[in-house]
Amino acid sequence: MSQNGDTKNIFLSGVGGQGTILASNILGQVLLEAGYDVKKAEVHGMAQRGGDVTTHFRYGKKVYSPLIKEGDADFLVSFELLEALRYINWVKPDGRILLNNHSILPPAVNLGKMEYPARVGETFKKHFGENVWILNGRDIAKELGNIQVANVVLIGALSNFFPDLKTGRWIDVIKNILPPKLHDINVRAFHEGQKAVQV
Repeated sequence: MSQNGDTKNIFLSGVGGQGTILASNILGQVLLEAGYDVKKAEVHGMAQRGGDVTTHFRYGKKVYSPLIKEGDADFLVSFELLEALRYINWVKPDGRILLNNHSILPPAVNLGKMEYPARVGETFKKHFGENVWILNGRDIAKELGNIQVANVVLIGALSNFFPDLKTGRWIDVIKNILPPKLHDINVRAFHEGQKAVQV
């Protein structure tokens, strides 16, 4: 719980082009329809693609501010490993972490000016123990035939942490947000994400 009693804080991080914003929109709509007050704030990096993208996401009975304080996130959902590590200090000691096991090398790494951190998952497990879940969202999406649905794979995995919210509610929101031609593959991506993580 955060200091606001019933308010929960979810911090989403990723890289431009990974669908972080779409994922947060799905989550937000599901929680709104479940009767929660929802506030969110999005921060985009310098580049549309390749820059960091984060979403501060808060929900509860009554939420007054969209911004999460550093160290106050109940949940970190990250679509890319370096972006997860960048925000490790934003998570509460008993917070939960859902990581997409995917690396996108930033320009500084490609230019040889820095090294990409090794064993990011192990770093999180050292600090958060069993409260870390890692899945290969991109690999699952690739098997489905479209790597762009990796974000919905992550949302499917995240839904396991909301046992009161029925699967049908998530599916309905996905279908309402996305055009009909994308329904089938995204519904399958959601279900595969659900199966990939055991809570």
